[in-house]
Amino acid sequence: MNNYRKKWIAFLKEMKPNERRQFLCQLSADELNYLLHDWQIWAREKQLPPAGDWRIWLMMAGRGFGKTRAGAEWIRAVAKAGTRAQIALVGDTMDDVRHVMVEGQSGILTISPNYERPRWYPSKRLLVWANGVRARCYSAEDPAQLRGPEHEKAWCDEIAKWRYSQTWENLMLGLRAGRLPQVLATTTPRPSRWLNELIKAPGVRLVQGHSLENSRNLADGFIDMVAQHFHDPALLAQELEGRLMTALPNALWDRQMLDQCRGTAPARAQLVSVVIGVDPAVEGGDETGIIVVAKAEDGMIWILEDQSLQARPRAWVERVVAVWKRWKANAIVVEVNQGGDVIRELLRSQNLNLPIRKVRAKHGKTLRAEPVAIMYANGQVRHHGVFAELEDQLCSCVPGQRATPSPDRLDALVWGVTGLQSAARAETQTISF
Repeated sequence: MNNYRKKWIAFLKEMKPNERRQFLCQLSADELNYLLHDWQIWAREKQLPPAGDWRIWLMMAGRGFGKTRAGAEWIRAVAKAGTRAQIALVGDTMDDVRHVMVEGQSGILTISPNYERPRWYPSKRLLVWANGVRARCYSAEDPAQLRGPEHEKAWCDEIAKWRYSQTWENLMLGLRAGRLPQVLATTTPRPSRWLNELIKAPGVRLVQGHSLENSRNLADGFIDMVAQHFHDPALLAQELEGRLMTALPNALWDRQMLDQCRGTAPARAQLVSVVIGVDPAVEGGDETGIIVVAKAEDGMIWILEDQSLQARPRAWVERVVAVWKRWKANAIVVEVNQGGDVIRELLRSQNLNLPIRKVRAKHGKTLRAEPVAIMYANGQVRHHGVFAELEDQLCSCVPGQRATPSPDRLDALVWGVTGLQSAARAETQTISF
């Protein structure tokens, strides 16, 4: 805690209530406004930047800890200091950047006093301060946005929710301007391989905190409500204490199971059948899951490739066709009510007549996944390598809990494995679990 902050807090605390009131009444409106916006006084120690030179400040804390306020105040201080290069503001989606990081209750515009508030150009996704400092907004849903721009500072919010670790990698490659490039990442943790690796990386200053540390600024009953919603002690530790769980309790898969199922798949000639499981994203921001699954001569099921992507229907159909040609696949397994007809029509438009096996689900995602998880536990499925994004979705699959974002890679894997297991060859079949 710096001396300035210590002196002010001690000064205000030592006063009796009537003395404090009298002192504040003597201040002018400008002085009160300055005091109100002096973050060094009001912030908790964990909400202030770490001492010394650091590159990555990772604030991993419970819900309601005050992560957004800390991020917005740090950006305000960076802008006031007059950084020469552009600042990056990266959120899970562009809506999150705008409505939480910029315009939100604890966002940059809200916490800035009038004399420091930047101009906000929503259509340009740009904040501009009076001293010329600029901050550009980016969505983690589009990693390619960060391939070219250079930045000196960045604030990344809720990185545990990000679908693509490539977004973080692209940002870090562009964090090369100025004297001391730095990034603040604020998040409530979720099981994620890349987040776990980031915590252990050199140059990372990790700050963790409990929601209760900010209890005086939270609504009455908030902590109890969270406790009732996440009744499992491990999940409660994640959501309130900011603890990173390497595995979710009751998940259908775990890291140890997946690490034990790795190997080298047989050559294509030794594979009895190869199918491509497809979970289409017909519209919206979800991914299209594209997983290549094969059965070997000894009956072992192999997960060969993950070619999932976020794209328009024509683009993901082109990806499916390329994968089908490369593996000389026997069939494409696709859910009938989620793009089965779309993929057929798009293939016809390219004069292609690939074998499509439509399937129809009777039950929800986790219930569909349970038989496949049992096959993994019994040693009947192996991975030809490491599929980080797919495996994160597998290890986050908990019965009775809805995954966010949608586990499209997991769904495609389930369609592929169950398609291989089914002996029927009808054009449309109903798979019961």
